[in-house]
Amino acid sequence: MWTAHAGVLRITAVVSAVWLAGCEQQNRYVPPPPPRVTVALPAKQQVTRYLEATGHTAAVNSTNLVARVQGFLQDIKHRDGDIVKEGTTLFVIEPEPYQVKLDQAKAAEAGAEATLKQAEADYQRQVELVSRQAASKATLDNSLATRDSAQAKLRQAQGDTRQAQINLDYTQVRAPFDGVVTARQVSLGELVGGGTPTQLATIVQIQPIHVNFNVSEQDVLRVRAEMKRRGLAPQDLRKIPVEIGLQGESEFPHQGMLDYAAPSVSTSTGTLAARAMLPNTDRALLPGYFARVRIPWGEPQESLLVPNVALGSDLVGRYVLIVDGDNVVQQRKVQVGPVIGDSRVIENGLKADDRVIVGGLQRAIPGEKVEPQQQTAAASAGAK
Repeated sequence: MWTAHAGVLRITAVVSAVWLAGCEQQNRYVPPPPPRVTVALPAKQQVTRYLEATGHTAAVNSTNLVARVQGFLQDIKHRDGDIVKEGTTLFVIEPEPYQVKLDQAKAAEAGAEATLKQAEADYQRQVELVSRQAASKATLDNSLATRDSAQAKLRQAQGDTRQAQINLDYTQVRAPFDGVVTARQVSLGELVGGGTPTQLATIVQIQPIHVNFNVSEQDVLRVRAEMKRRGLAPQDLRKIPVEIGLQGESEFPHQGMLDYAAPSVSTSTGTLAARAMLPNTDRALLPGYFARVRIPWGEPQESLLVPNVALGSDLVGRYVLIVDGDNVVQQRKVQVGPVIGDSRVIENGLKADDRVIVGGLQRAIPGEKVEPQQQTAAASAGAK
């Protein structure tokens, strides 16, 4: 009996040893496969570099229309907000008092002319009599003084006539240039021009229109170098095109030319004031708009582009993750350029045959292996 029991124990021990050995084999650690990521080669594309800035639109001309003579406002010959041409009569100040003064001045001028004719004739007679020794030299001198006094009075009368004509013309308040007239500040029958000039309205010229902006010192040096390369002199600034985009516009649909650049860089801001002029034929731009400005410089160059999603940033700057020949993730510092659609130009730090990670970035760890899946990177259309 003891012998049988010992045999059973021996068999149980063998089975247990075999079972434990099987468990040890099943619990052995098997490393997981490398994570899959999507990689793509940088896209190649001809890209124009731009100098970019921000600014605001401004009217080429804007002036207050004022009453330059005193009187009652007799007529308003426009509606608020009208687009008017240069010389258009906008307001009429009661002209009758000034017409009367003009008539009086003309009458006084006519009287002065008659007096001068008489004085001139008398002087000529005295000259003839003196030549025959029939009159004294004193009489001739008196006649000359009378003639000269009559000439002076005529010139004064002519000046009074011109002044009266000017005052009469001031009763017609005209547009000094093509523009849009703002809401009027006065009402019919109101006395204007008393004591100080009365503002009647404002006229604003928006066609063409200016865009004012500031350029950094570094960009100024770039532009001057490009002008020198192209053989352009400072007076050729108006040959440089400028593109403008407004808020809500992804592109730069408004075209113009550089119109002015300050002769010096501000020491307080380190920028140079510049201005562009746009024809604004469709009146899409109004004074005071925020504007994005870009100026093309240099010829289009073949550049490398990567999708924006492939770019990361840290305290040092921008970077991309690439996969080397051993399928190991590497972090590559890059210098970025302009945005082209959904892609970004890479100025430095990347080669054309680098495999850039564009998908599965959350699974890519620098120094670790990955399983790359190749895809074709295509830069967004719309680049110039």
